[in-house]
Amino acid sequence: MTKHVAIILGSTRPTRISPEIAKWAQNILNQGSIQYDIIDLKKVNLPFLDEEEMPMTGKYHKQHTLQWSKTIKSYDGIIFLFPQYNWGYPAVLKNAIDYLGKEWQNKPVSCITYGFHGGAQSYASMLLVMSCLKMKRMAVNPSISISQRMFNGSSFIDIDKDLKPYVNDIKLLHMNFVNILE
Repeated sequence: MTKHVAIILGSTRPTRISPEIAKWAQNILNQGSIQYDIIDLKKVNLPFLDEEEMPMTGKYHKQHTLQWSKTIKSYDGIIFLFPQYNWGYPAVLKNAIDYLGKEWQNKPVSCITYGFHGGAQSYASMLLVMSCLKMKRMAVNPSISISQRMFNGSSFIDIDKDLKPYVNDIKLLHMNFVNILE
Protein backbone atom coordinates (compact mmCIF):
# COMPACT_ATOMS: atom_id res chain seq x y z
CA MET A 1 0.00 0.00 0.00
CA THR A 2 1.41 3.38 -1.05
CA LYS A 3 2.11 5.85 1.74
CA HIS A 4 1.26 9.51 1.24
CA VAL A 5 3.11 12.55 2.56
CA ALA A 6 1.78 16.10 2.23
CA ILE A 7 4.08 18.99 1.39
CA ILE A 8 2.27 21.93 2.97
CA LEU A 9 3.18 25.32 1.50
CA GLY A 10 3.52 27.70 4.44
CA SER A 11 3.39 30.97 2.52
CA THR A 12 0.56 32.77 0.74
CA ARG A 13 2.51 35.89 -0.20
CA PRO A 14 1.77 37.01 -3.79
CA THR A 15 5.46 36.83 -4.79
CA ARG A 16 6.19 33.60 -2.91
CA ILE A 17 8.65 31.03 -4.21
CA SER A 18 7.38 28.11 -2.14
CA PRO A 19 5.42 26.58 -5.07
CA GLU A 20 8.62 26.43 -7.15
CA ILE A 21 10.64 24.91 -4.31
CA ALA A 22 7.84 22.42 -3.56
CA LYS A 23 7.65 21.28 -7.19
CA TRP A 24 11.43 20.94 -7.32
CA ALA A 25 11.47 18.88 -4.11
CA GLN A 26 8.44 16.83 -5.19
CA ASN A 27 10.22 15.84 -8.41
CA ILE A 28 13.11 14.45 -6.37
CA LEU A 29 10.96 12.87 -3.66
CA ASN A 30 8.46 11.16 -5.96
CA GLN A 31 11.17 8.99 -7.50
CA GLY A 32 10.72 6.65 -4.55
CA SER A 33 8.03 4.46 -3.06
CA ILE A 34 6.10 7.22 -1.25
CA GLN A 35 3.73 9.64 -2.95
CA TYR A 36 4.30 13.30 -2.06
CA ASP A 37 1.41 15.72 -2.67
CA ILE A 38 1.50 19.50 -2.49
CA ILE A 39 -1.09 21.25 -0.32
CA ASP A 40 -1.22 24.99 -0.89
CA LEU A 41 -2.54 26.94 2.11
CA LYS A 42 -3.47 29.72 -0.29
CA LYS A 43 -6.00 27.33 -1.88
CA VAL A 44 -7.06 25.82 1.47
CA ASN A 45 -7.86 29.42 2.45
CA LEU A 46 -8.60 28.94 6.15
CA PRO A 47 -9.92 32.06 7.89
CA PHE A 48 -8.17 33.20 11.03
CA LEU A 49 -8.99 30.53 13.64
CA ASP A 50 -12.75 30.74 14.12
CA GLU A 51 -13.67 27.52 15.95
CA GLU A 52 -15.35 28.06 19.31
CA GLU A 53 -13.91 24.99 21.03
CA MET A 54 -10.27 24.19 21.66
CA PRO A 55 -8.79 22.12 18.80
CA MET A 56 -7.56 19.36 21.15
CA THR A 57 -11.20 18.43 21.83
CA GLY A 58 -11.61 17.43 18.19
CA LYS A 59 -15.07 19.03 18.23
CA TYR A 60 -15.11 21.01 15.02
CA HIS A 61 -18.20 22.84 13.80
CA LYS A 62 -17.08 24.77 10.72
CA GLN A 63 -17.05 23.02 7.37
CA HIS A 64 -13.57 24.33 6.50
CA THR A 65 -12.19 22.86 9.74
CA LEU A 66 -13.85 19.50 9.14
CA GLN A 67 -12.35 19.42 5.63
CA TRP A 68 -8.90 20.46 6.90
CA SER A 69 -9.05 17.74 9.56
CA LYS A 70 -10.03 15.13 6.96
CA THR A 71 -7.18 16.25 4.69
CA ILE A 72 -4.50 16.02 7.39
CA LYS A 73 -5.82 12.68 8.69
CA SER A 74 -5.52 11.24 5.18
CA TYR A 75 -1.72 11.67 5.14
CA ASP A 76 0.86 9.36 6.69
CA GLY A 77 3.40 12.18 7.08
CA ILE A 78 3.85 15.91 6.62
CA ILE A 79 6.53 18.20 5.24
CA PHE A 80 6.08 21.85 6.16
CA LEU A 81 7.79 23.99 3.51
CA PHE A 82 8.08 27.61 4.56
CA PRO A 83 10.19 30.77 4.39
CA GLN A 84 11.87 32.42 7.32
CA TYR A 85 10.13 35.70 8.19
CA ASN A 86 11.92 37.81 10.80
CA TRP A 87 13.46 34.66 12.36
CA GLY A 88 10.04 33.01 12.52
CA TYR A 89 7.61 31.25 10.23
CA PRO A 90 4.53 32.72 8.49
CA ALA A 91 1.31 33.34 10.40
CA VAL A 92 -0.73 31.46 7.78
CA LEU A 93 1.14 28.27 8.67
CA LYS A 94 0.69 28.81 12.42
CA ASN A 95 -3.03 29.37 11.83
CA ALA A 96 -3.35 26.14 9.79
CA ILE A 97 -1.56 24.17 12.48
CA ASP A 98 -3.58 25.74 15.30
CA TYR A 99 -6.88 24.71 13.71
CA LEU A 100 -6.26 21.06 14.61
CA GLY A 101 -5.05 19.05 17.56
CA LYS A 102 -5.02 15.28 17.59
CA GLU A 103 -4.57 15.10 13.81
CA TRP A 104 -0.94 16.15 14.29
CA GLN A 105 -0.11 13.74 17.13
CA ASN A 106 2.46 11.07 16.26
CA LYS A 107 2.43 12.18 12.62
CA PRO A 108 5.96 12.06 11.15
CA VAL A 109 6.84 15.66 10.30
CA SER A 110 9.78 17.32 8.61
CA CYS A 111 10.42 20.92 7.62
CA ILE A 112 12.02 22.43 4.55
CA THR A 113 12.88 26.03 5.33
CA TYR A 114 14.33 28.69 3.09
CA GLY A 115 15.46 32.27 3.17
CA PHE A 116 18.37 34.63 2.70
CA HIS A 117 19.74 33.20 5.95
CA GLY A 118 18.52 29.65 5.33
CA GLY A 119 15.79 29.06 7.84
CA ALA A 120 17.34 27.68 11.02
CA GLN A 121 15.62 30.27 13.22
CA SER A 122 12.19 29.61 11.71
CA TYR A 123 12.75 25.89 12.23
CA ALA A 124 13.72 26.54 15.86
CA SER A 125 10.41 28.37 16.33
CA MET A 126 8.54 25.49 14.76
CA LEU A 127 10.19 22.95 17.08
CA LEU A 128 8.25 24.30 20.06
CA VAL A 129 4.93 23.88 18.25
CA MET A 130 5.84 20.42 16.98
CA SER A 131 6.77 19.36 20.49
CA CYS A 132 3.58 20.75 22.02
CA LEU A 133 1.41 18.92 19.48
CA LYS A 134 3.43 15.71 19.87
CA MET A 135 4.40 15.52 16.22
CA LYS A 136 7.04 12.89 15.44
CA ARG A 137 10.00 15.05 14.41
CA MET A 138 12.05 13.68 11.56
CA ALA A 139 15.86 13.73 11.65
CA VAL A 140 16.25 15.45 8.27
CA ASN A 141 15.02 19.06 7.93
CA PRO A 142 16.67 20.82 4.98
CA SER A 143 17.43 24.53 5.27
CA ILE A 144 17.85 26.21 1.89
CA SER A 145 19.83 29.44 1.55
CA ILE A 146 18.70 31.66 -1.29
CA SER A 147 20.15 34.88 -2.68
CA GLN A 148 18.93 37.68 -4.93
CA ARG A 149 21.17 36.48 -7.80
CA MET A 150 18.97 33.36 -8.15
CA PHE A 151 15.92 35.34 -9.26
CA ASN A 152 14.47 37.12 -12.23
CA GLY A 153 11.76 39.09 -10.47
CA SER A 154 10.10 36.62 -8.12
CA SER A 155 10.94 33.41 -10.03
CA PHE A 156 14.06 31.29 -10.03
CA ILE A 157 16.29 31.72 -13.08
CA ASP A 158 17.50 28.11 -12.87
CA ILE A 159 16.11 26.32 -9.82
CA ASP A 160 17.89 23.03 -10.61
CA LYS A 161 21.27 24.76 -10.72
CA ASP A 162 20.64 26.98 -7.72
CA LEU A 163 19.26 24.24 -5.46
CA LYS A 164 21.64 21.50 -6.60
CA PRO A 165 23.56 21.66 -3.28
CA TYR A 166 20.34 20.53 -1.52
CA VAL A 167 19.45 17.52 -3.69
CA ASN A 168 21.12 15.05 -1.31
CA ASP A 169 19.27 16.60 1.65
CA ILE A 170 15.96 16.01 -0.14
CA LYS A 171 16.95 12.44 -0.98
CA LEU A 172 17.89 11.88 2.68
CA LEU A 173 14.53 13.30 3.69
CA HIS A 174 12.83 10.70 1.50
CA MET A 175 14.94 7.91 3.05
CA ASN A 176 13.98 9.20 6.49
CA PHE A 177 10.27 8.83 5.57
CA VAL A 178 10.91 5.38 4.05
CA ASN A 179 12.53 4.23 7.30
CA ILE A 180 9.60 5.49 9.38
CA LEU A 181 6.63 4.66 7.13
CA GLU A 182 7.57 1.38 5.49
